[in-house]
Amino acid sequence: MYIYVPTTKLSLAPIIVAIHWCSGSANDYFTSTGYATYADTYGYIVIYPDSPSSDNCWDVASLASLTHNGGGDSLTIVNMVKYATANYGGDASKVYATGLSSGAMMTNVLAGAYPDVFKAGTVYSGVPDGCFYVSSATAGMSQAAWNSTCSGGLSVQTAQQWGNLVRSYYPGYTGSYPKMAIYHGTADFTLAYQNLAEQMKEWSNVLGVSWSQNISNTPIAGYTKMVYGDGTKLVGFSALDVGHSVPVRTEDDLRVVLSG
Repeated sequence: MYIYVPTTKLSLAPIIVAIHWCSGSANDYFTSTGYATYADTYGYIVIYPDSPSSDNCWDVASLASLTHNGGGDSLTIVNMVKYATANYGGDASKVYATGLSSGAMMTNVLAGAYPDVFKAGTVYSGVPDGCFYVSSATAGMSQAAWNSTCSGGLSVQTAQQWGNLVRSYYPGYTGSYPKMAIYHGTADFTLAYQNLAEQMKEWSNVLGVSWSQNISNTPIAGYTKMVYGDGTKLVGFSALDVGHSVPVRTEDDLRVVLSG
């Protein structure tokens, strides 16, 4: 774990958990995104987790990691958040997750298993929570398990089925779930474009919002913003001709964080 504490930190600082891609590292995500740079301006804390697996992918396949307090990489990241709140003045009511590729998958897992910890998530080129489940996967495997059916966009379910799956990972939970922003490229052949539609179905059911409108060329040319409800709980972004992975939009992420 690496923690970036800005020189001028808010007394109770929001926490952003920025999660690297498969084969990447905490340092890679630190250098390739602007979260730490903006932290010096706005006073929040950034946590950069480092995957313990030999391939530097996150465990989003084991039931342990998918389940609230089940163990695995997801609980390890939650413990990092708890450490930052206890030792660096982080605000436990303002915790956000964001990630790219494998890190995007983990962001969805954290939003599903720990909705009591995370207030929002931004997902760049991921798959639905639970989609990557592999029955033989266990927490602490030397190499993270891979689910080709999911990666190929062949795990297609109804919104209700996806929503039920998310809710099954935290039985008895009746509180709110994080607001979500989900990005995916139409030319993604690593985690197929169909996964965008499946994620939107999943979170629209969990958050109780329906599609309301598409807005072309937003936030930039070639992107289509998909608004659900009034757009305060769930939005998606389809990036025309963009492959794997969609470039991280740090400033847009911060609008979610800084808006509270």
